[in-house]
Amino acid sequence: MTATQTRRIARVRPHSPASELEQFFVANDAPEFGSEAGRLWTVTDSPFPGSRANACSAPRTGWQPGSVVGEDTFTFLAPSVPANVLGMAHNTGQAGRDLPPQAFHKAATSVVGPGDAIELAPGVGHVDPEAELTIVVGRKARGLTPENARDAVLGFTIGNDVTARDLQKTDDLWISAKSQDTFTPAGPWIVTGLDSDALSIGVVHNGTELRSASSADLGWGVDEILVYLTSFMTLHPGDLVLTGFPAESARLHPGDTVTCRVGGIGDLTNPVREAA
Repeated sequence: MTATQTRRIARVRPHSPASELEQFFVANDAPEFGSEAGRLWTVTDSPFPGSRANACSAPRTGWQPGSVVGEDTFTFLAPSVPANVLGMAHNTGQAGRDLPPQAFHKAATSVVGPGDAIELAPGVGHVDPEAELTIVVGRKARGLTPENARDAVLGFTIGNDVTARDLQKTDDLWISAKSQDTFTPAGPWIVTGLDSDALSIGVVHNGTELRSASSADLGWGVDEILVYLTSFMTLHPGDLVLTGFPAESARLHPGDTVTCRVGGIGDLTNPVREAA
């Protein structure tokens, strides 16, 4: 694989025999994601060596490294099990860049995968989805520089920074607005070797495509974000960094379906339901 080629890596769970504890990583080099070749994946070692949470389950028949498996035999999970999930506040355009970079934490327990429901608690108020280009950290990183920041990036995925707007107004730290269970869908896979400078970003709400934007519209870029974050904390393999949302959104209600789109990666679709 050359530096200009992309590879998809996904964390998946086999359908049979069903086990909520099993996870494997699979890879696909096909340039056309929807082609026949794009739907056949090769079981591979974990791309996060040293991360116990991201270790592969014990090999079994049909699920050894090198085995080829079809998409009809597994379920896509969130692309990693992160120790940290971080987002960037006010990171849109020149207005965002005119302010100092500022991050917020999202609970790792808020992460769900493609097809999992976004659950809205009764009385939560106005909730929006936010489609975001999301960095997947590939190695332990601290004190990165503009010259080596990309060395810490395994690839990119799609994150949905679901946000309760009413709670955001009353919670200065945004914990209750951003970290509710199911409020960080991510996936469906990681794309490596991707040029992240000008990727389209948008939301499809109940089949209606809303106004899209580009990763070029972000105030702070990928390298700058990583330099900033690792100036005060250590990032770990599998961590997710949501970079910001420059496009149009629409309020979510139980019964909705929301798709987040990022060019070069694909679609992340989740239903919305009322929490029990």
